[in-house]
Amino acid sequence: MNQKSAKSAIMFSKSTDVRIVNAKQHHLPVQMRVPLKFGAESVDSVTCLRVEVTVEDKDGRRATGWGETPMLVTWTWPSNTMTFAERYEVVKDFCDQLAEAWSKLEVTGHAIEIGHHFIENVMPELLDAFNQQRSVSDESQLLPHLAALVSTSAFDIAAHDAFGKLHDVDIYKTYNAQYMSHDLAHFFAEEPDAKERFGGKYPQDFLVKSAPDTLPVWHLVGGLDPLEDSELSGDEPDDGYPVTLRQWIKRDGLKCLKVKLRGTDAEWDYDRMVKVGRMALEFGVEALSADFNCTVHDPEYVNAILDRLKAEHSEIDSLILYVEQPFPYDLEAFRIDVSSVSKRKPLFLDESAHDWRFVRLGQQLGWTGVALKTCKTQTGALLSLCWAKSHGMPLMVQDLTNPMLAQIPHVRLAAHAGTIMGVESNGMQFYPDASLPEAEVHPTIYRREHGILDLSTLSGPGFGYRVEEIARELPST
Repeated sequence: MNQKSAKSAIMFSKSTDVRIVNAKQHHLPVQMRVPLKFGAESVDSVTCLRVEVTVEDKDGRRATGWGETPMLVTWTWPSNTMTFAERYEVVKDFCDQLAEAWSKLEVTGHAIEIGHHFIENVMPELLDAFNQQRSVSDESQLLPHLAALVSTSAFDIAAHDAFGKLHDVDIYKTYNAQYMSHDLAHFFAEEPDAKERFGGKYPQDFLVKSAPDTLPVWHLVGGLDPLEDSELSGDEPDDGYPVTLRQWIKRDGLKCLKVKLRGTDAEWDYDRMVKVGRMALEFGVEALSADFNCTVHDPEYVNAILDRLKAEHSEIDSLILYVEQPFPYDLEAFRIDVSSVSKRKPLFLDESAHDWRFVRLGQQLGWTGVALKTCKTQTGALLSLCWAKSHGMPLMVQDLTNPMLAQIPHVRLAAHAGTIMGVESNGMQFYPDASLPEAEVHPTIYRREHGILDLSTLSGPGFGYRVEEIARELPST
């Protein structure tokens, strides 16, 4: 079959449908100004995967969109048997296969329909074949689903951006019957009540009616972060940016603090919450969250800390808005009844919330909320959002330390999701200079002021990147 007849064989059921015609990737290395700690590992650099995807409609019109995500394998693939560099090389090899698979897709539709098909049907087979080809004896050396999903997210986000650009419309104005061929009942077909609950409904029905231009912003208090000058070692960077929590709160007017805890040392975790809480009270911080980093196996560990805080420091306890992912992210392997924790504080899935099915399982186990991430794909985040909202689960939008273009879909999701309190954003803590070209166009998205991010510079089709105005020089593919 020649190229022309192959093209004519592809069916476009709706005039707005598109297909993928090309996918290219770029790898952007970024050096951190201070180490970033995930669980037991710390890293001082990261590579961001930036993807450009070109789509085409039935008339041959084309548009190119962009997607990006940090490839933080410490979060997506914790391991005691492989180094960070070894895991990164495996992920990079998988990205090559992703680019080829996206370029060969013959599915048509809205970007969310194409993305859903890829995530459900193509990626699992690709991942299984990839792991079989590697022939490793240790199961911990297999590329995990989460790492594959995060890699896929850059391609998926780029497809959404391209769809909006081809139709010259904000992508968030396309999640409806005008542009989509399938309602939500199609995506949740395995649910017994899918038709009753989701029939005739689209993602737009679960998004806020009018997305705000400003969002309260959460600051990450890492386990290695000094809180006061007295804790400085002398090795901190002298680059004009804050280094202590006190300095960050003063400079950025912070009102929301996410506190990273160990989950393996109750006394340290309690003391950390007290120290950060006292500073929060001093500066009028309005909200705290406690993130135990998937290291806890017994709910009583969390309960004891929360109960002690309530008894001994009730003012600090009252600031804790929610608790984030204390327990192992593999919900199927660790089916822990967490309802005793969620009776004390809202308990949010993060690493576990790969997709809406895991959100459903989490709710059955007693979890009460969901932390969405665009690094798990724009498609998956939107579907998880819809399922969660329809079942009364509150939302947050959490960061993967997003710099550069990755920051924009991230904050846009938060603005449209209707979170319990703004958005987490900490790229400016760890590598602010990485985003300088983007910050020239969108300064208030890459700098926190008065405790908020201002999204008002975003405009135009797709995600509103205005990428043609950003003086970013990309490395060769």
